[in-house]
Amino acid sequence: MPAKRRSRIAQAYPDRVEVRGRDLTGELMGQVTFTEYFHLLLTGREPTEDQRFFLDLLLVAIAEHGMMPTNVAARMTLAADPGSLQGALAAGMLGAGPVVLGTSEECARLLVAGVAEGRDAAAVVRDLRAAGDRVPGFGHPVHRPVDPRAERILELADERGVSGACVAYARSLRDAVGAAWDKPLPMNVALPIAAVLLDLGYSVETVKTVPLLARTAGLLAHLVEEREEPIGLVLASAAEDAVEYGAPEEL
Repeated sequence: MPAKRRSRIAQAYPDRVEVRGRDLTGELMGQVTFTEYFHLLLTGREPTEDQRFFLDLLLVAIAEHGMMPTNVAARMTLAADPGSLQGALAAGMLGAGPVVLGTSEECARLLVAGVAEGRDAAAVVRDLRAAGDRVPGFGHPVHRPVDPRAERILELADERGVSGACVAYARSLRDAVGAAWDKPLPMNVALPIAAVLLDLGYSVETVKTVPLLARTAGLLAHLVEEREEPIGLVLASAAEDAVEYGAPEEL
């Protein structure tokens, strides 16, 4: 008989719940913040003070950004099915890919490879541009010439002494991108999120969880507001007005 698979996260018993080896009601509820609990769930360890501080900071930084496609999709879904809060939330989360919200994971892989292999940032940027690829973590449709969230994250990382090899490499990439492009291409918030998390000891696999958890909070705020002050159908109508129908040409 094959051995049973193992999970180290949690188990429910008739009289208690154990999470990462701790009693939920006796050791965690009323004793830890949600940020600390999130770290424990992800890693199995209690966070250091810097890990707790920057998890809080990054969750705040990325939770909300106005009428982003994720929020618009969620609102229009709730307008179409007002009883499906969970469906509307899922609709918004499904859009968290490499263009909107999910870029931090790409950034993490780029940083880890660059630091581990000692690759020159300028060469990395040149290779990506020559291949017609974008450099993850750069460019923003609104924030120019800088993304204020990115700058604040780096500033606080320096102040608290947690800036390490990945933050340094992110800055090298910023300099290389600035030299390679003819137009301003600001470092956006995704790259500092990845760099700081990696320098704090988080794995590449955990990086994307932070913006996903944060944006869940923002989506829920939009959906509560959508129930109170509906605009989902207005957004759908605006999309209809913005796109002109072109009849197919006769054969």
